[in-house]
Amino acid sequence: MTTTCDQKDLFTYVLRLGDSGLVLGQRLSEWVGKAPMLEEEMALANMALDMIGQARNFLSYAGELEGKDRGEDELAMHRDVGSFSNPLLVEQPNRDFAYTMVRQYFYASFAERLFEQLQHSADSRLAGIAAKAVKECRYHARHSGLWLVRLGDGTEESHQRVARALEELWPYTGELFEMDELDRRLLQAGVAVDVQAMRADWREALDQVLVEARIPLPSDDTWMHSGGRSGHHSEHLGHLLATMQILPRSYPDANW
Repeated sequence: MTTTCDQKDLFTYVLRLGDSGLVLGQRLSEWVGKAPMLEEEMALANMALDMIGQARNFLSYAGELEGKDRGEDELAMHRDVGSFSNPLLVEQPNRDFAYTMVRQYFYASFAERLFEQLQHSADSRLAGIAAKAVKECRYHARHSGLWLVRLGDGTEESHQRVARALEELWPYTGELFEMDELDRRLLQAGVAVDVQAMRADWREALDQVLVEARIPLPSDDTWMHSGGRSGHHSEHLGHLLATMQILPRSYPDANW
């Protein structure tokens, strides 16, 4: 680590990144055995593994920063809902394939831009994790973006499904670009990324995909959900964690 920022701030920042990857990876893994075609099942499984791999890297680092002998397993499997700091977007249920692809594009396109900049962080450990993650998120954004076009420009039903998913999930995107005092302190130290400055580029890329998919562009005036980063989650996260954590919680002394 090559920074002079507050270690508690850095722990919280890294934990947020780890939680986002962990929760979205769990959501994507729910498609295994249920995807509409074998090739897409493999793609979703690989994206889930990418997200969980990113989560492992971030949570391992967070555990070291915290200094309380909590490793990646403890941080992933032995925390309750209120201590998770992922954005609300990634915990939303899969519903159907169109819904999953919209959610994936929203987050992957954001994460691609986040990690592109984070790989230049003054914190060498964060920069190294981001350099690997950006390649994965670039693929995720391209893959899900292609599906938005196929579904939007496909049958009447597929068009309606992806348009409905976009309308329902759009109010969760604002939280991705929120910055609090912790973010600003780390940005000043050269560690964090100014996500607000990324928003215009993210929106431009989204609009290009939606025009090609023949989907109406969402309004910037839409009211946005918030609270995930401060531990205020939807009811969906509790159900997700109950499934994800049942074995480690049932056998807390086991080595995973």
